[in-house]
Amino acid sequence: MSNEQLNKLKEAEKKEVAKYFNEMGFERWNRIYSESNDVNRVQRNIRIGHQKTVDDVLSWLQKTEKLNEVSFCDAGCGVGSLSLPLALMGAGHIYASDISQAMIEETKKRATLEGIDLKKINFKKSDLESLSGNFHTVICLDVLIHYPQEAAEEMVRHLCSLTEERLIISFAPYTLFLATLKKIGQLFPGPSKTTRAYTLREKGITKMANRCGFNVKRTKLNTAPFYFSKLIEFKKA
Repeated sequence: MSNEQLNKLKEAEKKEVAKYFNEMGFERWNRIYSESNDVNRVQRNIRIGHQKTVDDVLSWLQKTEKLNEVSFCDAGCGVGSLSLPLALMGAGHIYASDISQAMIEETKKRATLEGIDLKKINFKKSDLESLSGNFHTVICLDVLIHYPQEAAEEMVRHLCSLTEERLIISFAPYTLFLATLKKIGQLFPGPSKTTRAYTLREKGITKMANRCGFNVKRTKLNTAPFYFSKLIEFKKA
């Protein structure tokens, strides 16, 4: 795929995702990432699976030295599932971005309810491509599902360019089993098909991070029915 074709594809995907998460998708995912009982079986299992991923990341970050002095970028923060507990853990420098302004406003609302000083979190409406700055740790959880392989690898390259020490990402990994489920419509069922969802080949993701000077420190596969997420922590070599 040429660079021009890749850019056109990324732009089309970005517009579709932004529209979805600012409109019908916001209500759906805000409900999933909450304690609401108004969810179906698929949504409940996605909630459980995503929370496993967030809990793993928090356990890894908890061991960070001088947590209050380290800068974190939560790229694709959603409704604050990671940023808010990270702030409650004592992190003092959090940059939370999302393509959806509705998601950002919900994160602020939840932060206020948790008694978190909003000055501890720098909120910004932004897609991944437009993120800039330098951060000790960059985290991007369950966002790359919206990018096909080449575009996702390019996003990894970009996130590495923002990262001083540690990059943590999660994505739906490509396997023959998951590819078959996706093909017959059982991996991303029903309304979740409103935006395209991609499984990614881990080898390509890791190879790009390696090219950028990052090595795999640890990995974890989290699963629940209808949720499959490969979590990888990269450290700068």
